[in-house]
Amino acid sequence: MRLPGVYRAQHDTSLLRFVLRRFGRAAGRSVLDVGSGTGALGIEAFRAGAASVTSVDLSRRSVLTSWLNTRLHGIPATVRQGDLFAPVLPRRFDLVLANPPYVPAPAPLPPRHRMARCWDAGPDGRFLLDRICAGAPSVLSEDGVLLLVQSELADGQATLDRLEKAGLAPAVLARGRIPFGPVLRSRAPALRARGLLAPDQTEEELVVIEARHV
Repeated sequence: MRLPGVYRAQHDTSLLRFVLRRFGRAAGRSVLDVGSGTGALGIEAFRAGAASVTSVDLSRRSVLTSWLNTRLHGIPATVRQGDLFAPVLPRRFDLVLANPPYVPAPAPLPPRHRMARCWDAGPDGRFLLDRICAGAPSVLSEDGVLLLVQSELADGQATLDRLEKAGLAPAVLARGRIPFGPVLRSRAPALRARGLLAPDQTEEELVVIEARHV
């Protein structure tokens, strides 16, 4: 189920689910789903054998949606409301999942009380990506793994560089191309003018990045 204003699980969620199933990263592990939305990734991790699931989201509606969905599926997840990793510190996790907003937007800051907060991420799409890269080491266990999905419109190489700068070893695990959805179609002219899209581009590439302690 999904309350109004909560991000609907889409292609990026599906790509991260695929990685969880293919690479077996969740089995026997403590899992943190940060920016949980509907709770779909935490549910997938539990089905893949996670020992425990903790979900965090800034939106109260998303927190309620995650809690309801995990209960409907019989999953004993812990659900917290707050900003990124703050609600769970100083605890550390074996697997951290992140599907943050990453769409380049006209405004410097994401809106707090509109649906666009689910995808708007500042002019370069990196408003939350950079914070996740910097903060992930503080919540990863010694052999913990971060799995993060984003669009290449938000510069996947910058994510790799920032994770490495934070002391992690990053790598791209999966890629997928999808047609533009309504948001990107509406913003395509402005993104083309900024050089973020090719003149005839109608698809975006999604990437799943893995990072772990060196």
